[in-house]
Amino acid sequence: MESWSVEQVCNWLKQRNLGELVPKFREEEISGAALLALNDRMVQQLVKKIGHQAVLMDLIKKYQQQKSGLESLTYCCETASQKFPEVISGKNLKSFFARHKMLQWTSSYALPDFPYDVKCILAEKKCPDHSMRIRIIEFLQADMTKYLEGSLYPNSQQYNIVVNALLQAYPFLDEDGNGFLLWKRALKDRFKYVRRPIEDDEQVLRNKCKFGHRRGQSRKSSLAENTLDDVQGQVEEEPAHPKGSAMDLHIKWLNREYMKTQRNWEEVDNRMNVTIEIRRKMISDKAPLKDILRLFPFLRCPYQLFREFQLLTHMDIYKKTVEILEIYSENILSLYVVRNNPINIMLQENLKQHTEEDVLKYMKMTAACLLLPEVFGDDSSLFAAVNEEVKAVTPVLEVKNPFNVNSCEFALYIEREELAQLDDCTMALAALVAAFHVFDIPCPKRIHRTLNFLESLVFEVRNPASLPTT
Repeated sequence: MESWSVEQVCNWLKQRNLGELVPKFREEEISGAALLALNDRMVQQLVKKIGHQAVLMDLIKKYQQQKSGLESLTYCCETASQKFPEVISGKNLKSFFARHKMLQWTSSYALPDFPYDVKCILAEKKCPDHSMRIRIIEFLQADMTKYLEGSLYPNSQQYNIVVNALLQAYPFLDEDGNGFLLWKRALKDRFKYVRRPIEDDEQVLRNKCKFGHRRGQSRKSSLAENTLDDVQGQVEEEPAHPKGSAMDLHIKWLNREYMKTQRNWEEVDNRMNVTIEIRRKMISDKAPLKDILRLFPFLRCPYQLFREFQLLTHMDIYKKTVEILEIYSENILSLYVVRNNPINIMLQENLKQHTEEDVLKYMKMTAACLLLPEVFGDDSSLFAAVNEEVKAVTPVLEVKNPFNVNSCEFALYIEREELAQLDDCTMALAALVAAFHVFDIPCPKRIHRTLNFLESLVFEVRNPASLPTT
């Protein structure tokens, strides 16, 4: 690194996701030698963002430590090669250095400092829900990238080190003895997800070319009919998938797995990732919903519906919906426009029968969810059918006994057919919003204001739609 030119330093910054610093480094003519000579004060003057300062100083420090370690190791190797020339030479020396580097990484790795809400869940030794698992994985991935000096390609041993550290610190995460494989797969999928949109990183582009990822391939023009072979002809692949191809096998496996009571969810996630292009092509070409669900029945599962939404939007719809209902439920229930609504009256009657704080909160969130269309003056029949038959063809909720903790039922309907059973109002509301996006269904005008309010909060619009004040 000491002999690097300014351009080599700039390329190094790009590879470590610090491309924003390149113009400043060029302006100040920071070569390799100058980079290693930077101290804290210089970095603060050179780099404005605190996050970039921390990453840059960490990278420089690790390089210096690695350099001093390798220098001492080289001395040991030279000494050993004089004593045992037949043992440490050529290929053996290369593997010896690689193993030393791995041992350095192992000894230095420590779990990141998780955010407060994650710490609370882990401190209570509760099994995290889907959204919390995603947050843990995101922090582990970001932390591994820091340890790997910006690289997005950990090796198998490094995945093992991190997952082992997680399960040793929190043994209850090792669910039924299969936790190691599940967490490792989730971590690997997260790295794939981060690498997918990158187009300006040399290491990522080199590996995409090496492993056969292609860009700019041609599409076929006509819409698929009802058979799997016709549908496969629409995928952006070169060459097109023939009958009995890998895509065919993935879809058949998904259909067989869906019929089982005990499912391999790790493999389901993997195969849903592989088949996303053909699925999105069918949806964008307005293939019948029954055909899409026939080939991809796991879209009936709320978890996969939320996962598909996240792949499309990079947003955790379930987590966002929890936040929305917790923040806005009291405000919604206090509005004059809902005061004499039958749902609010039903809520008040049921609140008198319970004293548990969790139950009261759940009831209020349920009522707030169901009253949203009334607040915006929308057609509630296009949002939820409460204790009545579903009549809308667009995504709509069916709700039975909403305030009975023991017998309440929530379900998502599309085209008057039940798509999924849901656990509670939060999951139901998240599924409703996700369904419009995942299946690319236009929002009816008579429910537009309600969904616009929800989507503006989910997508964190700078000036979100607000609740009416009267």
